[in-house]
Amino acid sequence: MGKFNVLQHDLVPEHHLVDAKEEQKILKELNVAKDLLPKISRNDPAVKALEEIHGPLENGRMIKIIRRSPTVGLSTYYRVVTGEVFK
Repeated sequence: MGKFNVLQHDLVPEHHLVDAKEEQKILKELNVAKDLLPKISRNDPAVKALEEIHGPLENGRMIKIIRRSPTVGLSTYYRVVTGEVFK
């Protein structure tokens, strides 16, 4: 049995690692500081799947999440990888 990749599941929105050079451009467009963006735990299965593709992700890296909705269409969100444990 092969290893399951959560990013290929239909119910999981697209997760993309944002290039470090592009992060500043996005923050400027959103007019927000990186530490004010919502967090995503490095223990999140989607982050672990991205690590298998890109290698270990440092805290503070930005993840772009694209959600599809039949009523809204595409929505883009950003999260920052953190080592915090969410309860």
